[in-house]
Amino acid sequence: MEYVPLVGTVLLVHLLAVASPGPDFIVAVKNSLTYSRKTGVYTAIGFGLGVGVHAMYCMAGIALIIAKSVLLFSAIKFAGAGYLIYIGYRSLITGASHINIDKTEHRSDISALAAVRIGFLTNVLNPKATLFFLSLFTLVISPDTPVSVIGIMCLLMIINTMVWFSLVAVFFTNSRVRSRFESYQSIFNKVFGGLLIALGIKVALSSQ
Repeated sequence: MEYVPLVGTVLLVHLLAVASPGPDFIVAVKNSLTYSRKTGVYTAIGFGLGVGVHAMYCMAGIALIIAKSVLLFSAIKFAGAGYLIYIGYRSLITGASHINIDKTEHRSDISALAAVRIGFLTNVLNPKATLFFLSLFTLVISPDTPVSVIGIMCLLMIINTMVWFSLVAVFFTNSRVRSRFESYQSIFNKVFGGLLIALGIKVALSSQ
């Protein structure tokens, strides 16, 4: 019971970070609107798996090594930036071709594995996530915190991520929201693509 306040604090901080606009949010909305609610939920699962990777290497102490190694962190940063720019470019192409969305049959839908992969790579290659989890584990969680408690917190953060972005997928596939998107799909795809490319460039040019 003594660790309940700590767990609550970590989950609150993590939820605020997850809810903040960023690459995960943009990709979650884009996949939900462009493809389907199911694809949006599978993308959310991918995000959660990415969080699991961040949590595991933080538990292993690798995050500190990444933070102290300019070369390693730069490699992760540019890999993440490159992926964001790539999916942004793909979104721009989709917007230009103006794919029509059928309410009864999503012919342009992607497989569950592809959606999970997109979510996973978007999250795991985000260098800002590395810094967030490093800060969380070093500033909020003390060295004497039992491994079992940290493990529970990591599991809850994974669930936190999956549930939040699944809710995002459900909300943005609401019939009214979706009907608006269908009318302006090309514009939305270009906006999402532009934002992802901008985020990728920002990450690549950031000094930390």
